[in-house]
Amino acid sequence: QASLELALILLHLLSECWDHRFKSPPLTRTFFFFKHFIYIYECFPSPLQNSEELARKGHLMGMKPMVRINYMYSVNFYRWKMENVQILMEAAPMRSTGYCPAEAMCILNWYTPMPFKNGSVVSSVDIYTNGIGPFVPKKRFYVNMNGFLKRDASGKSLFAIGYESLVLKSSHFRLSKSRPLWYTVNHAPVFILGGFYDEKAILFSDSNFQDYVLLELSIDSCWVGSFYCPILGFSATIHDAIATESTLFIRQNQLVYYFTGTYSTLFDKSHGSSEWVRVLPSECIKRLCPVYASGNGSEYVLALTTGKNEGYIHIGTITDCCGFFSPPTGKNCSIDWATYIADERNLLLLVKIDSGQFYLVNFNTEFKTLNILYKIPEFIPEAKELDFLVLLDTVTYTNTPMTPKGLFFNTLNNMLYIWGNFILQSYNREEFIFLADFPKESTIKYMVNSFKGQMAVVTENEEIWYFLEGGYDVYQVVPSQGWETYHNLQKLQMSSFHSEDESLVSLFFEDGELFQLVYLFDVGKERLVKRLLPVGTLMEYNLSHYGLLLAISFTHTCPFKEIHFIDVPKKQHASRTESYVALPPLVSESLGFHNNNTLAVYQGLVYYLLWLHSKYDKPYADPVHDPTWRWWQHKTKDKDYFFYLFSNRLAAEGIYINMNAYQKLYNMSGDYGIPDLFFLDKGNWFTITVVLLSHQDTFTSSDSQGPTINVDKKLAIAVTIADPECLSVTVTQDVLLNRNAVINKIKVIDKKRCSEQGMIGRNIKKTSMMLKVWSKFLGGMKR
Repeated sequence: QASLELALILLHLLSECWDHRFKSPPLTRTFFFFKHFIYIYECFPSPLQNSEELARKGHLMGMKPMVRINYMYSVNFYRWKMENVQILMEAAPMRSTGYCPAEAMCILNWYTPMPFKNGSVVSSVDIYTNGIGPFVPKKRFYVNMNGFLKRDASGKSLFAIGYESLVLKSSHFRLSKSRPLWYTVNHAPVFILGGFYDEKAILFSDSNFQDYVLLELSIDSCWVGSFYCPILGFSATIHDAIATESTLFIRQNQLVYYFTGTYSTLFDKSHGSSEWVRVLPSECIKRLCPVYASGNGSEYVLALTTGKNEGYIHIGTITDCCGFFSPPTGKNCSIDWATYIADERNLLLLVKIDSGQFYLVNFNTEFKTLNILYKIPEFIPEAKELDFLVLLDTVTYTNTPMTPKGLFFNTLNNMLYIWGNFILQSYNREEFIFLADFPKESTIKYMVNSFKGQMAVVTENEEIWYFLEGGYDVYQVVPSQGWETYHNLQKLQMSSFHSEDESLVSLFFEDGELFQLVYLFDVGKERLVKRLLPVGTLMEYNLSHYGLLLAISFTHTCPFKEIHFIDVPKKQHASRTESYVALPPLVSESLGFHNNNTLAVYQGLVYYLLWLHSKYDKPYADPVHDPTWRWWQHKTKDKDYFFYLFSNRLAAEGIYINMNAYQKLYNMSGDYGIPDLFFLDKGNWFTITVVLLSHQDTFTSSDSQGPTINVDKKLAIAVTIADPECLSVTVTQDVLLNRNAVINKIKVIDKKRCSEQGMIGRNIKKTSMMLKVWSKFLGGMKR
């Protein structure tokens, strides 16, 4: 951060009432429960003023931190109804209890209650201010439940899955290459990462690696070598670590184990494991494959066999905290990778036969049908000076063999990728496009997806490549000229996230941004850090050399100057989010500070507000169904009198509770932008309008000073629907010549053909729409 910039809010948790790795609180009869607070401490580094002085200044100027907690619904909709719930709270200021020379000069902290919701183990917390006082940028962090803890006789929290090691050593990372982070997207409360060479250990985090611990696992490390499972080698290394909503899976050698956490918010009683449980004990498992998206109220994990039962595959279903493995679905072949499409009940298999030929095979688990979808070419296609190549019978090939390594399927847009020393992309699993930008000299080790249109791959020699789904351009971002420029600038600024000697541990997306988990080998200050990989900045640096633009063939690298989305459905309504607001009670203390008693009152009010939600819970509807109606239907006749006493500092309690400050919101102000999620009812529709502002020279020609008449052909939008059998789209375009703008009104309509769910909110069809800006003068799709 530059010295004149204000730092982000630093978030700490009260040590006397909070353990950031806390175990699930005991289940109560109410829907919400909590006994914790979020403690917010403002830190404003400035060359002129210290952080404490600026914090007090912000409070006296009227700055109020706002905390919004968003709860993720449970995978298991049979037990917990799918609902999007959030609560917005205003933080209450309170002075610390430590020493201070004058009462007004005490250190200032802000507090809000931290409620937890039954049926949810993943929650995000957004913190921002009301815009008054010093500028503080918005900050997001995660408060996820950790059901893998137990307490000893003294009450100290201990891990049930293994033994905590307090020190990370450089040896843990010198011999270990990067590995993928596998988990159920948006639903896994903890992340686990194995791959430590010859170490029976995993990295464990319940805060998306804002903090972490190293755990040595309490497993027996056996090797069941026999005629059905030949001994190819023995290692203590933990492989294929996968985290789901309530269960952890690992593979060590050919053995598979799972551990189920104790989550009282998910179940009526404890279902947790007391130790690691070995599954498929008579099978020789060569690989676990993740299933990123849940479906049918369950999560899944896939196990591929080798040895005697080479070619068998087992499906693990995680429902109600139990693991069940189905009978094998095939044999007499080698399955190198598998992915499961839960909504379709289809298994996609990467199959290798004895001759070395690879096939893409589909197996339907419901009807037990097996189909060969595609024969993968034996050699890399010839695609000189091309961005992509449609694989037809007329394609010529190089002498470099294709080496398939894995599959990736995005259930939101039905995009399938086959990867190895190549990338094949398919919309329908039958016709494939070869992405020619990726070099055949590199081999992909794993692929990561943001599920928001961005993808990245990591190669065997730790290169990082980036591309957009549905596009054809693949970019190398690490190493690259842009990366060297950015990396050197960070070191010049003495960034604690960069080092001369470092090693990539993993790569993953969070909230649509790409992050690296990196170990820095600075002598005496070795550390593991999570840092943002700013792909946009790196790609800009790739077009320049320390700020000096290279010669390019056109004036602007982007076909449009600006893009705006207008007439968009409100985020709250589109995502059917049930929103509540709770403000702290007013206090008559001269400086507006709260104390333990007023905080306890605030906590009780938030508790009661959310208890009303649980007792009168209805689907998203109009204010007539407001669950807080019982709170305000009987207004006390002395309300104005008590406010008079408080405002004149005559109230003995020193506080005033405004019941209108605790309510359900139906039309949130400032709720703009494209929502991450649209709920579309059967036969319903919604519209959005996209405004493209062009560069001036887009609309001018060499023989005219005015705008041309065919601007709509120079700047347009293309729309791709993932499931055209379910949705239809119409685009209406208008051109504003005097404003260099093209307006595109997009209408998305449900066709009433995809509705398999038996009840509201169950088995909802997941699909997506992709927008691309088309520019003729730049030669095609550019975004």
